[in-house]
Amino acid sequence: MQHAYANINGIRMHYVMEGKGEPILFLHGCPEYWGVWKRYLAEFSKDHLVIAPDLRGYNQTTRPNEVEQYGINLLVEDVRALLEHLGLREVTVVSQDWGALLGWSFALRYPECVRRFITANITHPALFNRELRENPRQQEASRYMLTFSIPGIGAQLAANDFAFMRQSVIEDARKGGAQLSDEDVEEWVRTWGAPGAIEAILNYYRAARLGPPDGKGYPGGSNLLEGVPQERWKVNFPVLMLWGDADRALLSDCLNGLEEYVPDLTLHKFPGATHWVTLQRSAQVIPYIREFMARKG
Repeated sequence: MQHAYANINGIRMHYVMEGKGEPILFLHGCPEYWGVWKRYLAEFSKDHLVIAPDLRGYNQTTRPNEVEQYGINLLVEDVRALLEHLGLREVTVVSQDWGALLGWSFALRYPECVRRFITANITHPALFNRELRENPRQQEASRYMLTFSIPGIGAQLAANDFAFMRQSVIEDARKGGAQLSDEDVEEWVRTWGAPGAIEAILNYYRAARLGPPDGKGYPGGSNLLEGVPQERWKVNFPVLMLWGDADRALLSDCLNGLEEYVPDLTLHKFPGATHWVTLQRSAQVIPYIREFMARKG
């Protein structure tokens, strides 16, 4: 993989790139980095140009200190500016977790830049907002998000060499079938230990006001659709939804009504897979992506 940097939108963004052909942009989630896509980059670089950045605040990309520097409009502009830096007008987006929340937000603001959209276990922001505001089951599943604004929570997450994060992310992914070598894990954990890295991760949630009702007057939801008129919430590009049905954080209720916003929808469910379906089921996901891209070419 070729490592490079782009000075864009007030930050220095690190990204990897490989291959030639129709471009695919891979957006990682929380608390990840570009390396979670290694297997996908190796496969799709055979016949595509693949690009995988470290998102703002992650790994080798600039980590601003201020919460407002992680607002959705800035994150979206990071993606747009990266594509402009690379001279790309249109891409297929492959995304999961926070990368998919960002991917949806980018696609709704710049639909002309998205040829196809692929998301894992993250529904349309309008539906996620609905579930966070109205569905007691999803509210309970997302209760952990409220802890991210507690003073000192970053230090707790980093305690004992990130024991909680290792268990809730890496071991959970492995338990569900993710093939992560010890070298992969240590590389991943090193990204968490960089100065300011944990606060940057938390700042995504804080800036988006993402979560269930807080009991203090906030009704729940997010500001991910801020500035996007409702008539633009319906998309015209094809969408592939990959859904691990054992996800404890994102419930299947989030899929109800998705066809209203996505007329051209392909859905694949993975029994037993959790939130980390792209790591746990890559042997199935890769052919599904190839078939989807060929069919929607």
